[in-house]
Amino acid sequence: MPSSGGASRSAAPSASRPAALPALPSSLTGQRLDWGRCRATESGPAPGSDWQCATLKAPLDYAEPAGATIGLALIRARTRGDESDRIGSLLFNFGGPGGSGVELMPAFAPQYATLRERYDLVSFDPRGVAASAGVRCRSDRDIEAAEAVDLTPDTAAEEAAYLKDATDFGKGCEKAGKTLGHVSTVEAARDLDLMRQVLGDDALHYMGVSYGTELGGIYAHLFPGRVGRLVMDGVVDPTAGRVGQAENQARGFQRALDNYFRSRGKDPKAGSREVAALLKRLDKRPLPAADGRELNESLATTGIAVTLYSKNSWPALTRGLRDAADGDGTALLALADSYNDRDESGHYGTSSHSQRAISCLDDKARPTAAQTKARLAAFRALSPVFGQYMGWDTAGWCHDWPEAGQWADPDVSAPGAAPVLVVGNTGDPATPYEGARRMAGELGKGVGVELTWKGEGHGAYGSGSSCVDSTVDAYLLEGRIPHDGKVCS
Repeated sequence: MPSSGGASRSAAPSASRPAALPALPSSLTGQRLDWGRCRATESGPAPGSDWQCATLKAPLDYAEPAGATIGLALIRARTRGDESDRIGSLLFNFGGPGGSGVELMPAFAPQYATLRERYDLVSFDPRGVAASAGVRCRSDRDIEAAEAVDLTPDTAAEEAAYLKDATDFGKGCEKAGKTLGHVSTVEAARDLDLMRQVLGDDALHYMGVSYGTELGGIYAHLFPGRVGRLVMDGVVDPTAGRVGQAENQARGFQRALDNYFRSRGKDPKAGSREVAALLKRLDKRPLPAADGRELNESLATTGIAVTLYSKNSWPALTRGLRDAADGDGTALLALADSYNDRDESGHYGTSSHSQRAISCLDDKARPTAAQTKARLAAFRALSPVFGQYMGWDTAGWCHDWPEAGQWADPDVSAPGAAPVLVVGNTGDPATPYEGARRMAGELGKGVGVELTWKGEGHGAYGSGSSCVDSTVDAYLLEGRIPHDGKVCS
């Protein structure tokens, strides 16, 4: 649920002056990728024969392009269409930050089958993620132990334990060495441009989802003349700082929960009071769950939130709340495990480690516990269910982080860039709809083109709207730009 953001116009110097950096050597820009069979990953078997994998070498530090390099894992499926109709490569980032494109691209590819008629579908693990020198900060045992830490502390002792856990997490991340200081979104955007060159495209064609929209916005700002057909879906508000982003998410998840209750014919305020009361009981006494584990308040909040990412998950929320009311925390705990990337054997993935490393290197904000407590009432007013959780997250997320942040907010202004399609979903919980309008505005007049879907869930493309899908397809495949402000209901 936590994600990166920024507050006032203050980008890092390297973000606003790309030409000031040394040119990349031809050994990087002219490298030939050795595409071969993909290997199995920790999360599952290797994808089928349609998929090829390779490793791209990029500078660890773009200020020293002839120095140390970092290997970036790529995956692709070649176009199924006629080579004469091929536009180029379409790069994807599915969000996080911390999501592995190598793992997610094959899973999501069926919904992009139409786009594969004219594009090679390409994704990647950003620097610091999974197979691209992925950051790992804790062992499985330590992660599971940390799940007992109260993420909404009510006492001085709980607050001290919460902040100590945040400090310990950062110390664990220091094991990544120099890599930890070079996993920023600005560097990932420069990686995108290196990918573009090595893949042989004159312009970057790109679809960014969730955090991927921030990455796309920064790319457009750095390289406006190299923007090809660029889609943003599930759009991060580029004007919201750490606190503003948390406020947006409290508002967005509460809005989605209200819509869930309305769909069941229940008064949203009454439903939220019941859920808040459940969480309060769990704060005092966790519920038993399968395998001798327990469902506490923090895990229950996560389990509830994860079902709001898609309307298709609402039945799972109904079951989870019903079982919890009956004294069984198993269903909600399983939902929390899915978000926390925990498998049945108790092994945890590292996407949340990468997410924290990237967002804390990006964002300067370091709210104190005192500042956070002063805002909690406002957070609770935004959401009686998620407000306390989101509010405290602002204090713990980058607390005592070993690397300084780079900006107060990302500069995504892109004067002169080709039109960018910005897709907002009115029921999006994680990146509320208002962020799409702000992103379009920040990109600049004539660049940001807004498309609205009156729907539910995180993101819009492939979520059941033929209007959205056909509009995005026409833009990517034919270059047809819809009128700014088009609405799909």
